[in-house]
Amino acid sequence: MKYSKQREIILQIVQNSMDHPTADKIYEKARMELPNISLGTVYRNLNQLAEAGTIRKISTGTSDRFDKTLKDHCHFHCTKCEKIIDLPVVYVAQLKEDLMRKEGHKIEYEEILFTGICKECLEERKED
Repeated sequence: MKYSKQREIILQIVQNSMDHPTADKIYEKARMELPNISLGTVYRNLNQLAEAGTIRKISTGTSDRFDKTLKDHCHFHCTKCEKIIDLPVVYVAQLKEDLMRKEGHKIEYEEILFTGICKECLEERKED
């Protein structure tokens, strides 16, 4: 992948994010450094970075989110607040082991997304 200033800034934004930003959020931050950058350029570069394995793309069904963490882990997507939470591999380790050992599959990449309502949103419901 050829170097570009736009791609470098987009990658830095993802790598410095403490959450899993959307392309729109990344675009907003990128415009602070590159006022003339287009949303299309942001999308194109995010997809190229994901395809190259530099970042991870998470498709929630409603939007694509981007993750700097490449090590094995899974995600929980809250449908109320739209937050994405990293979950440790321990939650899926047994399933992965069963698929490989008992079923004979070879897993080269895993992408597991649980969808529901997060603990904080459930607690808010109780207060209402």
